[in-house]
Amino acid sequence: MSVKIAQMTENDLTRVMEIEQESFSTPWSLNSFQRELQDDMYSIYLKASHNQNLVGYIGGWLIMEELHITNLAVDCRYRRRGIASLLLAELLKRAGKQGIDYAILEVRKSNRAALELYRSFDFKEVGQRKNYYQNDREDALIMRKELECEL
Repeated sequence: MSVKIAQMTENDLTRVMEIEQESFSTPWSLNSFQRELQDDMYSIYLKASHNQNLVGYIGGWLIMEELHITNLAVDCRYRRRGIASLLLAELLKRAGKQGIDYAILEVRKSNRAALELYRSFDFKEVGQRKNYYQNDREDALIMRKELECEL
């Protein structure tokens, strides 16, 4: 399957919101994504497209030496095809080129697919956030990965 990774734009947000709604019990708002895209100095958001259809996205904040991955989602019809891996690899590569030292994220303790993905990229568990997902009263694992800077 041919997938293209590119910078997300505001024109993508209708489709992003569809995937966001199907993927998360507490989805981000349209306004949240719009703010992220407008703050391009501190944020990076990518999309994955197949046959010109947006099928996934990833985003994060660039905070000093850290990439804080905020979200990653793939259309349920395209999951388990390597799209999340492509998105994550590209985000980590771009962050490394900007001199970022490490990536960090929170993930549900129960999200086995996500944990498997992050572990395959050598993310390590470094802590927990109690009741991070408040609507579900679920803890988050904090995971971290050292990046290779490509300056």
